[in-house]
Amino acid sequence: MIALVTGYLMDLLTGDPHNIPHPVTGIGKLINLLTGHYKKKAEGETGRELRYGRLMVFIVCTFVVMSTTLVIAGCYKINIIPGMIAESILTCYILAARSLYTESIKVYNAIKLRDIEKARYDLSMIVGRDTGRLNEDGIIRAGVETVAENTSDGVLAPLLFLIIGGPVAGMLYKAVNTMDSMVGYKNEKFLYFGRAAAKLDDAANYVPSRISAMYIIISAYILRLFSKAYDGGSAYRIWRRDRYNHTSPNSAQTESAVAGALNIRLGGPSYYEGILVDKPFIGNDIRHIDVEDIKRSNLLMFISELLLLLSFMLPMVILIIIV
Repeated sequence: MIALVTGYLMDLLTGDPHNIPHPVTGIGKLINLLTGHYKKKAEGETGRELRYGRLMVFIVCTFVVMSTTLVIAGCYKINIIPGMIAESILTCYILAARSLYTESIKVYNAIKLRDIEKARYDLSMIVGRDTGRLNEDGIIRAGVETVAENTSDGVLAPLLFLIIGGPVAGMLYKAVNTMDSMVGYKNEKFLYFGRAAAKLDDAANYVPSRISAMYIIISAYILRLFSKAYDGGSAYRIWRRDRYNHTSPNSAQTESAVAGALNIRLGGPSYYEGILVDKPFIGNDIRHIDVEDIKRSNLLMFISELLLLLSFMLPMVILIIIV
């Protein structure tokens, strides 16, 4: 519990340090290595690609669980203090609230400075769609969407896994999420090889994405007490209506909650690698989206994260006091 709270605070204060090795970067290198090796062996054969894709997922997950367990166990074997330090640092690495805020605020600042080209470039660092065609409203919409989606993928889902199984479960989740982001695409290259990674990511996020939506809705109700820019009732209604308006079974869960909370419309057609993808809209176009919605979506994310942590902490503290 102490390590969890310490790691949470470290993430809020510092985010991911850029001057020391990051374990997720190492996971990404392992995925690249295995993908290059097994894609070559598959030689474009559907059956082989499916089998080697499953094998890649198994190797990455096994390696991450074993290596994380060895690091934590080894540190605790030395002493409880090194063990708690290791847990805290890994927790900080697993959570991404500060990093998500930092990267999305770069887009916000560029728009405020009327530098649309820089805003497009900064946005391209955090989204998969083509940003060169986007106007100011499209940039803002994409920024809000990525904060909304990553409120689950990058913040609440990993926090939930940390609560359930500590850094081992948290790092396993990050590995699954990283595999999906690297090979889980429905394109010619990864349609079969990346299928196992994509399906495992869908399964891992099925419950967390829905829990995340609930916390966003609760956060909107709380923030409504301080600002009329938020609407908890609308967040719930739009979530109920639009939570499946996406090709992914999970992505629209949090996007719909945020769209409803801010009374804006997200989604819609977008270009990916030069191809127009006709995605459904999410939310109602009650008011015109503006750049402040990037900050508002981040505040929903931070409050949701705090509420989830408190949901775990308070019963534990009460239990400790009683015992």
